Amino acid sequence: MSADDHADTPPVIGITGRRYPAGIVHGAEMQAAMSGIWIEAFYTSYSERLGALGAIPLYVTRQADPAALLARLDGVVLAGGIDVDPRLYGSQPTEHSTVLDPAQDEWEIALTRLAVERGVPVLGTCRGHELLNVAFGGTLREHLEGLSSPHHRRIIYPLQDRGHRVETATDSKLRELYGPTAEVNSFHHQAVDRLGEGVRACAYAEDEVIEAIEIEGADAIGVQWHPEFVEDAEPILGWLVERARAFAAARAIGAGEAS
Repeated sequence: MSADDHADTPPVIGITGRRYPAGIVHGAEMQAAMSGIWIEAFYTSYSERLGALGAIPLYVTRQADPAALLARLDGVVLAGGIDVDPRLYGSQPTEHSTVLDPAQDEWEIALTRLAVERGVPVLGTCRGHELLNVAFGGTLREHLEGLSSPHHRRIIYPLQDRGHRVETATDSKLRELYGPTAEVNSFHHQAVDRLGEGVRACAYAEDEVIEAIEIEGADAIGVQWHPEFVEDAEPILGWLVERARAFAAARAIGAGEAS
């Protein structure tokens, strides 16, 4: 059986989320009663965009063993969210740090490393882009000064708006997908600093902030922006679905030959 025979099979793409205290959702009067109860939260924009591109989106939780989970996934999205715990890259929290969830960070790092090892395509967006770098030994700039700059945290603009331009690196997957430049949205206060092992910077903002990375020899890309919030098609999401579909087909062929 050839890869073409599996071309129409929708790939299953796992999407990470985060946890919130249940009292936040149920209101102040319920906070005491809901103490110790948590809610898993996920951005629906990821599932909407990936579903429209022909994938089966699947929300994933840290209760799942990474190895067992990846046996059932054809791709992974490391979603946006809170800061990565700076202690995971040799730093300390500051007054600018958001709420931290080191247990989630450690699980996502384990998932990321194993996905890359197994050849499962990975896309990190915003926090996920930053975590992708940390997973391979890189560090982050914990806080970008001048948040009124139009280049980064555009909190007064809709996230669907493309707020600034990035320049892609030659001989990169981003250059193939977007061309020399791309107009992207922006909502972040951190950025990649020292690159991890095997990590390459493949896009920069006008102020030289690293806006995208890729893992050498792997289908793994991180972008600082939020392609899931933009209504028109973002090439990076199409790339993920295409690579996930190819991975699923190759795995199905391998399983058939082994049986």
